[in-house]
Amino acid sequence: MKHDISANRKAGRKPEWLKVQLNTNNNYKYIKGLVREGRLNTVCEEARCPNIHECWGEHRTATFMILGDICTRRCRFCSVKTGVPRPVDKNEPERLAASVAAMELRHVVITMVNRDDLADGGAAILAETVEAVHGRAPECSVEVLASDLMADRDSIARVADARPEVMSHNIETVKRLTPRIRSRSTYERSLEFLRIANEIDPDGTTKSSMMLGLGEGEDEILETMEDLRAVGVSVLNLGQYLQPARTNVAVERYYEPKEFARLREEALRRGFSHCEAGPLVRSSYHAGEQYEHYRRRVHPLYAEAED
Repeated sequence: MKHDISANRKAGRKPEWLKVQLNTNNNYKYIKGLVREGRLNTVCEEARCPNIHECWGEHRTATFMILGDICTRRCRFCSVKTGVPRPVDKNEPERLAASVAAMELRHVVITMVNRDDLADGGAAILAETVEAVHGRAPECSVEVLASDLMADRDSIARVADARPEVMSHNIETVKRLTPRIRSRSTYERSLEFLRIANEIDPDGTTKSSMMLGLGEGEDEILETMEDLRAVGVSVLNLGQYLQPARTNVAVERYYEPKEFARLREEALRRGFSHCEAGPLVRSSYHAGEQYEHYRRRVHPLYAEAED
């Protein structure tokens, strides 16, 4: 059966389990103030993440987006602005690292817009940001959520050489839907990025995420899991796609929490070391706790050293 996701409006109103509790407490205001003071961009705001109040208000964490707020691609699921990016800000790595240190974060996620206008796709600035955070906040683990960097080995190696604790790139959706959902991106290139990252650093942690509710079938979800495992991905996130604006592709259906729980079990059965799955799960959802869980499970010596 052919899916016409652009015309489908059958998902209807959001179910109860997608309602979130707003929390604008002092932690939320403090982090928002530091973000403004540092002239930083966060994917929490740009992607209109439903967990922003939980992460900023309760966990005191944020996901920073570097290399500006204008993307060179126009993916149909994303609300980040598209156009001609501004020149690279060479001071951004140190400015971001100073904010991370001020927040006293234990784990930080650094993502980026696509910068196809740059020869290395922005790899050098991403790597410099990881190094700056490690220098300013040595106790803070760093997770990078990179663009596909055109699957260029030298660009991926530059980021890997900065030694982020987690190397992440999102497959986003199943193979069949990729051409219609993602702009100038391919399913195969995303897998190649993850394969190269694992080849360069076989002892590292690689992670990917998928959105559900775009018209995929369960067999396609399971096939994507197997493809990710085949290139060495060890951590997987599964979350519900939510339409950020009317101009974005519509939701085909909402998955129930019990369906996410079952898919999580399927992921673990296929060999993923950790899988976060749920309606509100996003790429960086509970990233710090997720990394600690993974580290203790895969590297029990860390846990012994901390006891």
